[in-house]
Amino acid sequence: MSNELDQILISSSQPGFHNQIETLHRKLQSKARFGGPDEEPVWKIIREVTKRGDEAVAEYTEKYDGVKLNPEQFRVSEEELQKAHKEADADLMASIRLVIENVRKYQKEIFVGNNKNFGATGIRYTPLKRVGICVPGASAPLPSTVIMCAIPAQVAGVKEIVVVSPPRYKGSIHPAILATCYELKITEVYRIGGAQAVVLLAGAENTRIRKVDKIVGPGNQWVQTAKLRQFGYVGIDSVAGPSEVLIIANEKANPAWVAADMLSQAEHDPGCSVVVTDSKNFAENILNELKKQVKQLDRAKQTIECLVEFGKIAVFKEMDNVIEFANEFAAEHLEIQCGDESEKIADRIDNAGAIFIGDYSPVAVGDYWAGPSHTLPTGMTAKFFSPLSSNDFIKSTSIIEYDKEKLAESAEDIIRLAEAEGLDAHAKSVKIRQQD
Repeated sequence: MSNELDQILISSSQPGFHNQIETLHRKLQSKARFGGPDEEPVWKIIREVTKRGDEAVAEYTEKYDGVKLNPEQFRVSEEELQKAHKEADADLMASIRLVIENVRKYQKEIFVGNNKNFGATGIRYTPLKRVGICVPGASAPLPSTVIMCAIPAQVAGVKEIVVVSPPRYKGSIHPAILATCYELKITEVYRIGGAQAVVLLAGAENTRIRKVDKIVGPGNQWVQTAKLRQFGYVGIDSVAGPSEVLIIANEKANPAWVAADMLSQAEHDPGCSVVVTDSKNFAENILNELKKQVKQLDRAKQTIECLVEFGKIAVFKEMDNVIEFANEFAAEHLEIQCGDESEKIADRIDNAGAIFIGDYSPVAVGDYWAGPSHTLPTGMTAKFFSPLSSNDFIKSTSIIEYDKEKLAESAEDIIRLAEAEGLDAHAKSVKIRQQD
């Protein structure tokens, strides 16, 4: 079955190469775009939850999560959070505390909110008051998502953090997620998920859950569609599609390691894994390693299907073409494994959510440990979206403070511009101060 993978190796010297690349681009972009008849179920959820609130969420929770809850049962009690924390694996919690320390340190270092400039003109940064975090729960527990979304908000000074996650673990939220929330002193946690939770967080009638200012975090296409449709009522981080990795590699890299990194992304199912190189021989070595390693996976069949659908090993004529492609691809995760040339290549990359430089910087380091949030733009949106950070949880207010002399210096020009636009009252508001 692993012979199916032969089709993912393509070369720029072959006819149809650019068509295959364009097809891959379209697939990724389509995952980040929403609309048409597939969106109608989400619109129905939006209408129902906005109007009926908790009652509608209870109905959708039973329908989609298979769990019957009344609204009084949505919120996880502090006793449950404390119990999950107390019973959590000690080694896991020790690792989680170290991750928290790494992420907090990094987010503090990049935070711009402490930079205040006052005078005639300046800017003031203030944190958002209340933020909602969506934590998926469909397949495996994701305590790392809580960390990577909540700590940037805490560093920014957000006082109220709300976590929602579907009750997919024995009718509730996985204990690892609850234990992480408790470790971070997050006590407002609800066992609801999906598009219905997003709409509730964005503000609805007949609910006991107060509206948030911003909703962040990953989720399936329905969750992302709901976030997009609620944008404007609340802020959002970005609209994310399937996770993806683009690996720039040459013959100085280890093909077994590159193959392992491809498989780690395909494990998301769907997860996009693409390698670009300037060496046909090296590309063939990666393919052979893929065939060997995929057989050792528990979910080999699904992983192969994912690689065939969303995977490529593309051989370009030279490294300049590889870099050009990488900037167009604008990957969520971009690994560069090119020996001592890796840093120079990284300097030429303009579009990527996160860049992993060198052989010893796999995506897993960023997903779990290094410090930057792993909530990243996907579907080629890294051309205009950025990774989630502490700077996404503040808003700025412009500061203007003129005295009598400062206004007098500019009065004539201000009056002239206001009158040119036909705004006579604007002009007079300055004139009257000059007359006095």
